[in-house]
Amino acid sequence: MPRRPADVVPLKTMPSDVSMTPSPHSAKDVAPKLALPWVVRLRYGMVLCGAAALLAAAPVFHISARIVLWALVPYLLMLGTNLWLRRAHHLSPRAAQQTLGGIFVFDILCLTAVLGLTGGPMNPFSLLFLVQITLSVVVLKKEWTWTLGVLSALCFGSLFFWNVPLMDMPILPAEYPHLVGMWAAFVAAAALISFFTGRVSDALRDRELEVLALQEKVARQERLASLGTLAAGAAHELGTPLGTIAIVARELERYATTLAQDESADDDLGDDLSEDARLIRAEVERCQRILQGMSARGAEPVGEAPQTISVSEMLRQMLDQVPEAKRARIRLHAHDEQAWLTLPVRATVQSLGALVSNALDAGGESVEVEAACKHDHVVLTVRDHGVGMSEEVLRRVTEPFFTTKPPGHGMGLGTFLARTFAERLGGVLTYDSAPGRGTTATLILPTRCMQPRSGTNA
Repeated sequence: MPRRPADVVPLKTMPSDVSMTPSPHSAKDVAPKLALPWVVRLRYGMVLCGAAALLAAAPVFHISARIVLWALVPYLLMLGTNLWLRRAHHLSPRAAQQTLGGIFVFDILCLTAVLGLTGGPMNPFSLLFLVQITLSVVVLKKEWTWTLGVLSALCFGSLFFWNVPLMDMPILPAEYPHLVGMWAAFVAAAALISFFTGRVSDALRDRELEVLALQEKVARQERLASLGTLAAGAAHELGTPLGTIAIVARELERYATTLAQDESADDDLGDDLSEDARLIRAEVERCQRILQGMSARGAEPVGEAPQTISVSEMLRQMLDQVPEAKRARIRLHAHDEQAWLTLPVRATVQSLGALVSNALDAGGESVEVEAACKHDHVVLTVRDHGVGMSEEVLRRVTEPFFTTKPPGHGMGLGTFLARTFAERLGGVLTYDSAPGRGTTATLILPTRCMQPRSGTNA
């Protein structure tokens, strides 16, 4: 007996290794890593200008050499951390966020020490506290911005009580209201910068995320259009040879029937030929259905009109797509099987069938398919107990032409088409998996869920 062909008829396509999904670090988390080289340069400038100003002011305000040396220590510490920062290019985005925030905290403390040794709040360079706050608004999350703002306010306030006054600038009790006013002005300025600049920065980041999402959607639509063109071309190119094979199979089946009626011929030979011919015809018809389905999935979900179908009928149509030998492994759980749904039926059934097919290929004794009808959406869950997916595979599972199956057993389009269809309807496709504990695919589609009236049959 001939060996039954593979369950999936492969269509040779060009694989794609390009990720269609933007990195989750694209807007917020990458900013600190990109800003690190510029922060290093800025700190070099702050050290150079601060040390030069200190050395220039020492003879003018009669600052002792001992105080000058102590005031230079924070600048030396900043130089040391800068040397380390130059080697921190390998940091992950999250580590860069924490590192940059810690560096800004360190710089605020260093600035406090320098100002405390050189006049305290009367030193005009106290406005440099705003530098770290402003930088944090641009490159760090708002939690860091508020933390640095509060720390700067506390450090600036501490200078009123701990400072080495300059000899030509004595602090008199009558001047304390003025100092308090300076502190209040500083707090107000820090709060305004943190709030308004933070809001602007959040708006820009949200806008960037929207643009990235739109670019991803456009790229996915272009890929889907290319898939429709590919399917149409494949159907055209393969239609003729498949038709020829079907004709030859019918002729072979007729010959086998004639041979079986011939008493002088071997009965087993006629039966074998007849069975082979039927198998060839069945597989040819299956190839044709697959090509038609590919073409439909590439183009139909956009224009397919919503139809009303019961949950039980939708699951039955999905089950019809599964090879008969594999249906026994599927366990159906419909919470509201007589409820009615209004959605693009064919595209929904094909998307659910693709998820079930992948779950069957993942191994495990059974595949659980659950349908739960909510008020304004339906939740379709496909759960297998196979080997599960690694973090890398899970990240790329919905990319087009990405598959972990061996050659000839899939093109990596099922999950991509299911995700695209869900997003077109305003739904979502999510995966939850880990090596060794199976995979759960959840397809959520917006729809009107109508319960059957009591006393009526669905």
